[in-house]
Amino acid sequence: MSYETIIYEKKEGVAKITINRPQVMNALSPTVLSELKAAVEDAGQDSDVKVVVLTGAGRAFSAGVDLVSLGERGLEGGRVGPTLDDQSRGVIDTIQGLPKVVIAMVNGYCLTGALEIMLSCDLIIASEEARLGDTHVRWGLVPRWGMSQRLPRTIGVLKAKELSFTAEMITAQEAERIGLINKAVPKDKLEETVQELASKIMANSPDAVAAYKYLYNRGLRDTLEKGLELEAKSEFAIKDTADRVAGFKKKD
Repeated sequence: MSYETIIYEKKEGVAKITINRPQVMNALSPTVLSELKAAVEDAGQDSDVKVVVLTGAGRAFSAGVDLVSLGERGLEGGRVGPTLDDQSRGVIDTIQGLPKVVIAMVNGYCLTGALEIMLSCDLIIASEEARLGDTHVRWGLVPRWGMSQRLPRTIGVLKAKELSFTAEMITAQEAERIGLINKAVPKDKLEETVQELASKIMANSPDAVAAYKYLYNRGLRDTLEKGLELEAKSEFAIKDTADRVAGFKKKD
């Protein structure tokens, strides 16, 4: 499939999806969101793909919604409009429902709507040059893609309120310190670090990884009691358990 606003690459089990609008800091338009969803779905259906990496071209992961292209459409009452809202939630639901690990490789600015997409990913590695922030209130907007729910669950309510109420950007190092991302690394080590992380994941059982992702994402929607019940009662088709255990025994 050919794309207009993203680049889709596949190598050694990793599908890399790059938002490719560097001239506007990879701003999220309806076309970008539609193509992102299609690319993630494609990676999910490809048996050769074990890990998905999401990133941006140039100096931004994404600066968020393309407000300029929207003009006056939908910018009333704190909304960007149903087209963007529906498409964005579709991207996020697809990432979260994918039975494969999705790594956000944050190469630069990651703001507002892009931060919401980043938060839906399973793991996040950022360049030390990256800047992250929730600027909804700066533009008189209210989140519709999950920020008010995922951000406090990730970094705690107090820090989430501070980021959202001030609309200030933070460094990747600060993002790591507060638990917003997994790790901040030098820019020239970003690709290498993500590849190493992907390789470690791919060395494990893909079915077990998929089951774990489901348990984390589904369990966090409920109380601890219901989450424990989900873990205890869920059944998964793990096809490689016997082979992996047999290989372990042979090492003895």
